[in-house]
Amino acid sequence: MSPLNTLARVDADLAAGRIPMARQRLRGLVSSFPNDLTLRRRLAEMYRLYGDAAEAGRWTYLEEDRSARETAAFEARYATPGRRMKALAWHGPETLAASAFAQEQLAAVRAACAERLGRPVDWDDPDSYAEDRDEAYVPEAGGWSVRGVLVGGGCLVGVVGHVWIWVLGVVSIVE
Repeated sequence: MSPLNTLARVDADLAAGRIPMARQRLRGLVSSFPNDLTLRRRLAEMYRLYGDAAEAGRWTYLEEDRSARETAAFEARYATPGRRMKALAWHGPETLAASAFAQEQLAAVRAACAERLGRPVDWDDPDSYAEDRDEAYVPEAGGWSVRGVLVGGGCLVGVVGHVWIWVLGVVSIVE
């Protein structure tokens, strides 16, 4: 389906009040045409209808007239350059961007990510800007917690109960 047909369907969905469907169609278009800043702007408008400033900021991050509040919300939600690269979902070199501002933003995010990771990164290779999983998971300090003990105890009681029922079933079959 052509982008124009899909945009017509988006408009029809909006007119009928089917905002989630319109948003989903726009997400698909942005996924198919990631370098089209107009589609990104329309998707940001959709997230504004939901009141999601971070996602609106995500899709207008490459726009010069973007909202400072939305940009700050996006940067807070996607706190590291690697997460921002993934969230921006850009494909190809920065020179494909329609404006000089967008090119500068993309280059700045990529450079910050490369500096943080200590290796070159590429928009077309998500593995190059994937962050180490060790940073994402930090176990609780201080050892055992009350919540952990209760969950573990509940699991133990459940397993012992199932084994006991199984044993009683086998004994009743043998008798």
